[in-house]
Amino acid sequence: MIEVYDDLRGDARYSSAGELASICPESFTAHDRVVGVNGKAIDWNTWYTTWISRQGGPSDRMPTHLQVMASDEFQATIPWPELAHAFLLVEQENGEPLKKGFPIRLYVPDGSSECLNVKSVVKIRILYEEKSEIEATYGFKNTVTAEQLRKPNPQN
Repeated sequence: MIEVYDDLRGDARYSSAGELASICPESFTAHDRVVGVNGKAIDWNTWYTTWISRQGGPSDRMPTHLQVMASDEFQATIPWPELAHAFLLVEQENGEPLKKGFPIRLYVPDGSSECLNVKSVVKIRILYEEKSEIEATYGFKNTVTAEQLRKPNPQN
């Protein structure tokens, strides 16, 4: 399951990479943009433009960031201008689902860090921030409860 959230237009869920990719009118070989990467890819901006037209069309506000979350809780928040050549890898060369990076993998060839190439993306969020950070951020999202942080009481 791949979930897409847009802060202005709601959300959508896709059962597979193929279903998500079917929105995009065209695909290409990932090797065309990143040497050594093989498989079927879709351009992020083309996918987004098509998706947004199905969600009611563009608004007067442009997104400021793309945030992606991976199945291992890694996440990256990428300023929109860094996405000019970004793409989603959706299939292996043989048409099978990705073995490394399932269900989809984001590549940001012109990004400020290789850490923006996120594998195993399961959530995509389009953000419209009033005060936005200029730089990309990335790392693991730790969800630790207060109970987990407490030292064990040896008397119990």
